[in-house]
Amino acid sequence: MQKRYNSFSEELKRVFGCRVQRISVDAGFSCPNLDGTLGTGGCIFCGGKGSGSFGILRGGSVADQVEAGKEVMVRKYKARLFIAYFQAYSNTYAEPERLRKLYDEALQVKDVAGLIVGTRPDCLSSEVLDLLAEYSLKTYFWLEMGLQSPLDRTLELIHRGHDFAAFESSVRKCREKGIRVCAHVILGLPGENRGEMLATAAVLNRMGINGVKIHMLHVMKDTPLEDMYRQGIVRLFDRDEYVGLVCDFLERLRPEISVQRLTGDGGRDFLIAPLWSLNKFEVLNAIDYELERRGSCQGSGLQG
Repeated sequence: MQKRYNSFSEELKRVFGCRVQRISVDAGFSCPNLDGTLGTGGCIFCGGKGSGSFGILRGGSVADQVEAGKEVMVRKYKARLFIAYFQAYSNTYAEPERLRKLYDEALQVKDVAGLIVGTRPDCLSSEVLDLLAEYSLKTYFWLEMGLQSPLDRTLELIHRGHDFAAFESSVRKCREKGIRVCAHVILGLPGENRGEMLATAAVLNRMGINGVKIHMLHVMKDTPLEDMYRQGIVRLFDRDEYVGLVCDFLERLRPEISVQRLTGDGGRDFLIAPLWSLNKFEVLNAIDYELERRGSCQGSGLQG
């Protein structure tokens, strides 16, 4: 079935002409929301290993992790090229000299064709932005930045440690330097209604975001969010609700924005709920079928 949204995997095939797989890396970074600079507890959903990073093979150098990941990706997907994905924690939270050393180490591994660097908007000094701009010129490069929500009340509730203005400012600086930005958005955060979640698409459109990763809210073991869930404070979507919401979101999203994720990987050993999210490909197929049933696609709900 042909995708009715601007799929990142299809973009990679267009750019490189072959199957390209991301390899997640833990380079030993921390986060200002964990090391005491802003706080020590992190965001309420962070599971203590860096949100979303449960598949990473930890230990060893960056190059060793990439080489190990290559073996898996060749065996599972017959991939020919790879992108090193600095995923765990805040991967610009260091001096530029250290960042350059780690990024270069990944790029020197055979068949690594680019970099993706995940971070927070408050970990982007002018010196770091200059460094990232260098990489955006010399290799295939994306900067992933956590937004989660554009609502300041939500960011405060989830203990994000920064406001929306910080995200907006960092995106503007990246655009000025030619750095592509992929924003992370979580649907289902406590206290947000459907209209507010869908309005996030308009925010991304207005800011000129290049890509988006859409996640459902996950409840992970040993997090403040787990306590809230056990107390009945947090309500999670069932699968059909989430599928419908994602389709509504895509219809409101500008068609040129790269869609790099539509469902999350919570990590089977750490996930409390929703358990239906473990069936990732079923969720993705349901989104495809719902868009086809509607006869709609990414951006079809925009005026003009």
